[in-house]
Amino acid sequence: MTTFLELLVNGVSIGAVYALIALGFVIIFRATEVVNFAHASLLLAGGYVVARLHPSVGFWAALAAGVAAAAAVGALVEFLIIRRANTASHGVLAIVTIGVDIVLTTELTRRIGTDVLALGDPWRDRVVRLGSVSVAETRLVALAVAAALIAAFLLAFRRTGWGVAMRATAEDAEAAALMGVRRGRVSMGAWAVAGALAAVAALFLCVFPTPGLDRGTAFAAMKAFPAAILGGLDSTTGALAGGLVIGVTETLVTGYQNDLAFLGRGAGDVAPFLVMVVVLLIRPAGLFGTKEPARV
Repeated sequence: MTTFLELLVNGVSIGAVYALIALGFVIIFRATEVVNFAHASLLLAGGYVVARLHPSVGFWAALAAGVAAAAAVGALVEFLIIRRANTASHGVLAIVTIGVDIVLTTELTRRIGTDVLALGDPWRDRVVRLGSVSVAETRLVALAVAAALIAAFLLAFRRTGWGVAMRATAEDAEAAALMGVRRGRVSMGAWAVAGALAAVAALFLCVFPTPGLDRGTAFAAMKAFPAAILGGLDSTTGALAGGLVIGVTETLVTGYQNDLAFLGRGAGDVAPFLVMVVVLLIRPAGLFGTKEPARV
């Protein structure tokens, strides 16, 4: 039972981080109806800035710089590439983001090389005991930070002018434009917010118990893609639910891998995608979604 509880707490905490990344997918899809396959590279960019800067400016300043950098990269991708693409097809724009991801990830992995970069977090390898359950302090902090950021976003989404403009654009883009909503600003803001959330998620993907930021971090970030699809690409609630489902599934399958020998090694890495496929066969728009991604 102790092992199960430890795995469950860890699964919920990593699921909250996946929810942050999935929320970035949802924000961009709601604003532009484009599936952003470059999201993992935004996360890698934010984490890389934190890793390089923290020895000279300190952790908190480096984290702020990483968040700002990822937001800026996201806004630049939208302004320089997505907005100027000579096509109205959302499917084609999704393919464009794949190209952007390849370019950014290739350059960042070239810079990282074979190194494993520490992010200089203040929690290090401390462990908290909750009764008989031992949990890394970074996991609890990740859960608290993710919950706070998701709550803040949902509040802003419902109460601020930007949130109202995004909801109006998602409901009827042409009508929103006629009412004075500037779709370019909404779209750029969505990419910037998604990048900022991805940078925070990068921090908690790369701290204890993981060794740090390396070439494989982008793949780890892509595990949040099934969370976004599972919950529904146009549902903020779905991003939260999908992230938790994927996080708990991955952690439990990995933790009980020896008892599930028939699944083979690495079953935990595959489990999120298997769950996504099963859900899509039943509900193509996801558990809470109403729109399916555009076909090319």
